[in-house]
Amino acid sequence: MSNENNPIDPTTQASGDAVRRRRTGPRRDGKGSNAAANQNALANQAIIAEQTDEAAEKAGGIKLIANQRIIPFLKIEKPMLLISIIMVIASIVAIVVKGLNFGLDFTGGVSADVKYEQSVEQAQVVDALAKNGFNDAVVQYLGTNQELLIRLPPQDGNAEGLTAVLDKALDLPNNLATVANINIIGSQVGNEIYVNSLIAVAVSLLMMLVYISIRFQFKLAMGAMLSLFHDAIVVVGIFAIFGLPFDLTVLAAVLALIGYSVNDTIVVYDRIRENFRRVRGLTPYQVVDLSLTETLRRTIMTSGTVFVVVIAMLFLGGDGLYWFSFALLIGLIAGTYSSIYIASAIPLMMGLSREDFVVKVKPEFEEEVVVFADPDLQNSKD
Repeated sequence: MSNENNPIDPTTQASGDAVRRRRTGPRRDGKGSNAAANQNALANQAIIAEQTDEAAEKAGGIKLIANQRIIPFLKIEKPMLLISIIMVIASIVAIVVKGLNFGLDFTGGVSADVKYEQSVEQAQVVDALAKNGFNDAVVQYLGTNQELLIRLPPQDGNAEGLTAVLDKALDLPNNLATVANINIIGSQVGNEIYVNSLIAVAVSLLMMLVYISIRFQFKLAMGAMLSLFHDAIVVVGIFAIFGLPFDLTVLAAVLALIGYSVNDTIVVYDRIRENFRRVRGLTPYQVVDLSLTETLRRTIMTSGTVFVVVIAMLFLGGDGLYWFSFALLIGLIAGTYSSIYIASAIPLMMGLSREDFVVKVKPEFEEEVVVFADPDLQNSKD
């Protein structure tokens, strides 16, 4: 009984050997001997964070927002948009005024499949054709160094006559050629291909607009569509400005670029939507900067990998893949840039905010608030 009434000795436990631990942390109510130390620690942390932010700001414009360092990409939003507008206008003017240097796929001409007995260099075939009056020939390998695809401007005569003439013109010393197949492409067919190509690009942009509107939000869809249009028109504009040959392989590169660029944009959009829902206390511009910073590593790895492949095709793929690779290289740079300064900036200009991603309860699903006003119940309570 005496033990129950007496307090336990502060220096011993039940065994009498263990020493009770002293309190080293703050009390739950924040009071006690450690309150002053806690305040000093918080003050020191604030000073360190402020000094770190200042140092980071001087180092590269990196700030600390919502406990995460972000890069202020949109700090130079307006100058970059101005550069984009200038590039788009210059590309449209060049396409309209100067026009494109269309290849045989669009202008028409002669296409022939040729097989040699031994391996042959493309330059040898071009020289042999030029000596026999066939200028501006385009020669591509078809799998091996013995099979080639030859394209020529429109020629006079029928398919049988051209086959006989080309058989003689393509023969090399100790290496005879055989024309396996020859096709004559008229200008009307080339015009149809050109119109169908424009329709394909327009439909692809429209489908991207519909998909992103359903998957995300219409403001984001407009930013993505303008971004894709920017990428495509810049690539085509560069080919128009410098008079580079534009054929079906370049068109295929433009369509591939649209698919690649929209994939990168959707990754950024998914992070933007997630951050608008989970992060509080930030402005829309800060949320977008945070999202771009979080996806920067993925963008660098993806773009870097594709860049290496495109460079390899550009220098090692031969003449058949040269302009395809060149168009992809330009589009890769334009697509990475537009995902930041067009696809992300345009929705903000349209008023993108957190309300666009918050799921609102429909009126028919809202719970009705019922208030009992029965006087009998009131009297009974009294």
